[in-house]
Amino acid sequence: HVQLVESGGGSVQAGGSLKLSCAASLNPTSDYCLGWFRQAPGKEREGITSIDVDGFTTYADSVKGRLIIFRDNDKNTLFLQMNSLKPEDTALYYCAARPNRGCFGSWQTSGAFDYWGRGTQVTVS
Repeated sequence: HVQLVESGGGSVQAGGSLKLSCAASLNPTSDYCLGWFRQAPGKEREGITSIDVDGFTTYADSVKGRLIIFRDNDKNTLFLQMNSLKPEDTALYYCAARPNRGCFGSWQTSGAFDYWGRGTQVTVS
């Protein structure tokens, strides 16, 4: 049974930082493309970053240079370090996984991912 559980969300002032975590019960975590999506009220779910099994990362332009994705396969955990946060980063953040070693060109497509967490709220004021 695959389970993804996000944590680390909260409220922060603009310019602040947060670190999100996603505990993954994947077997093994090292064989999965992992990603972070977010959804703001009234907007569609947006893919913001992904990391493949070799550590290759991709970022949406809206977060490039401010957010960093990284993974610890030994601890079955995905992370998102969020710096220089802006009010427009306010959203529910989800981690997602799919059983591919590469994330390929569909890393921003929610339908391309098989497993999802329930999300953690980030509010920037």
